[in-house]
Amino acid sequence: MTLQQGTFVRLSGKDDSIYQILSVDDDGDRCWVRRWPLSKQGSPPFAVPQHQLSEAVLEAV
Repeated sequence: MTLQQGTFVRLSGKDDSIYQILSVDDDGDRCWVRRWPLSKQGSPPFAVPQHQLSEAVLEAV
């Protein structure tokens, strides 16, 4: 899986929530993500190790 800004992912071992990659830190082997869809109050970013991510397939509504 190619991790890049804007990609939607799931966190392994977590609920079925979707997260959007905001930034990829190749040197530190982590990504900054935020929960998707955004809440009215915003969705604060947090860092996650890249090995905990799997690509999410979004269904058209």
